[in-house]
Amino acid sequence: MSVAREHAKERLIVALDVEGRAAAEALVEAIGDEAIFYKIGYQMVFGGDGLALAQSLKAAGKKVFLDVKLHDIPNTISHGVDAIAAMGLDMVTVHAYPQTMRAAVTAAQGSSLTVLGVTVLTSMDDADLTAAGYAHAARDTVLARARDAASAGMGGLVASAQEAAGIRGAIGADMALVTPGIRPSGSETGDQKRVVTPADAIRDGASHLVVGRPISAAGDPKTAAKDIVEEIFLASNSQ
Repeated sequence: MSVAREHAKERLIVALDVEGRAAAEALVEAIGDEAIFYKIGYQMVFGGDGLALAQSLKAAGKKVFLDVKLHDIPNTISHGVDAIAAMGLDMVTVHAYPQTMRAAVTAAQGSSLTVLGVTVLTSMDDADLTAAGYAHAARDTVLARARDAASAGMGGLVASAQEAAGIRGAIGADMALVTPGIRPSGSETGDQKRVVTPADAIRDGASHLVVGRPISAAGDPKTAAKDIVEEIFLASNSQ
């Protein structure tokens, strides 16, 4: 595979949102060398020996994104992020509140850990934010938090690809922009409300795409992952 395609492969993060460690390991094995980056979230951390799985993946040469959306007092955030950095993981999420982000950035200094700020969950739209007591629409909230993240020195953001172009304008080209809610054309959207195709996400400025069910629920996960990597590659080279 060419260097450019290998780079495209690194931009796909496969979500291991499955039932238990055995199912996660089976999915990784089924995908084989078509993906190297995996997301471990709450389901796997609390129900599937997720931290041990993360270390196993790292030992196998994979990259790991720990999606635990930390938010607490600065001292607690600092100790938590320091422990995650010591595990050698590649990415971790915190909620994009200024105090939380500043504590996380300080704790991650000197490590290879990229701290990502979660702006607005992709399952939420304007009506959901209003119901939660927020005064601004999803897009405005995302952009405000993006600017806060850049000021805090964060490594990147998690946001819907629908806001990617606007975020790039607010934060510049250097920060990572990780976009969940990715659905290939024709696939089911599930509980996601703000979804985008892989090609559109790349064209709008996403650095990494998180893909779960379109791969994990596919009859052939390896081919599903390969097809998405190819779409990332083609979109990257059309810019």
